[in-house]
Amino acid sequence: MAAVHESRRRSGPTVVRGSTRPTSRDVAQAAGVSQAAVSLVLGDKWRGRVSEPTAERVRQAAHDLGYRPNLAARNLRLGHTRTVLLVVPALTTEFFAGVYTGAARVAAAHGFGVVLYPSPEGIGPARDPFASARAALDGVIASSMAADALTAIRGDQLPLVMLDSDPEGSLGTTTVNLDIADAARQIAEHLLALGHRRFLHLAADVASWTFDVRARELAARLAAVPGTELRTVRAPLSIEGAQAATAGALAAAGPRPTALVCDDDKLAAGAYKALRRLGLRVPDDLSVTGLDDLALATAIDPELTTVRLDAELFGERGMRALLAVLDGRTPEAGDIPVQLVVRGSTAPVR
Repeated sequence: MAAVHESRRRSGPTVVRGSTRPTSRDVAQAAGVSQAAVSLVLGDKWRGRVSEPTAERVRQAAHDLGYRPNLAARNLRLGHTRTVLLVVPALTTEFFAGVYTGAARVAAAHGFGVVLYPSPEGIGPARDPFASARAALDGVIASSMAADALTAIRGDQLPLVMLDSDPEGSLGTTTVNLDIADAARQIAEHLLALGHRRFLHLAADVASWTFDVRARELAARLAAVPGTELRTVRAPLSIEGAQAATAGALAAAGPRPTALVCDDDKLAAGAYKALRRLGLRVPDDLSVTGLDDLALATAIDPELTTVRLDAELFGERGMRALLAVLDGRTPEAGDIPVQLVVRGSTAPVR
């Protein structure tokens, strides 16, 4: 005989009415089983202890009643919440929405929920969204662009996966990175092959490892080719800031660059506005590149040559890495590949 009393009666489920929030006792009564059997079935621990027909009867009764287990109470008993915090900069582009989508998809498949926490100021410190993050969360996934927020939420005291972060100096237990160095190399190779030798780098004015890598790899690749010139101007991560920085750089004395390398697509859109107001044409007078491949890249004219970063895969890998850390396993190694997408904003030097 099964260890759990399966049935008080063998008839089909009887739906209990009159309760606005059904309990496990209601499910047990409707299915004709004990509450222990309901707990085993809905906790997916019934095999070998409850028969298949009984398990199906419990599931059907729970469905008919609209019953949902009290996960909060169960998780308090187990000592975890199965909740992960994803810390990102302010959601000013769809990139981090894609990161969330990928992370949430993997989390849901493993019975976890993901709370998205955009830093209120975009980049920098943030208020603690919980009375105690350690009491409310099982782990944290955080972008290096919002790393300062971790101090406020005490996220660095939890299992932590850092995205776009220096593996040698990360706060996290592990890091997950896109191959940003290769992105910069692919852009440089493309422009060099078109004959460009005078470059302007429109760099994001953000203290972040990912932007440091872009600048370093671009400079290293161009320096390996005799006769190249590289100037750098910094701009806030906004269209207006990029427009002003580009206009100022092109007004400076000296030969005009033939290629403008932007740290992301939003900066490139700002550069487009500056070039048009100066009477310069893309790509006839200057070739322009971005990085991210946002929807914006195909909304501007000509469409932008940029590097595609798979945001959803980035989020998936981040969540898988955190699950591995929580399980005591070694996360998957290796950076996520990126892909140059050539469009109308780049052309051979005239």
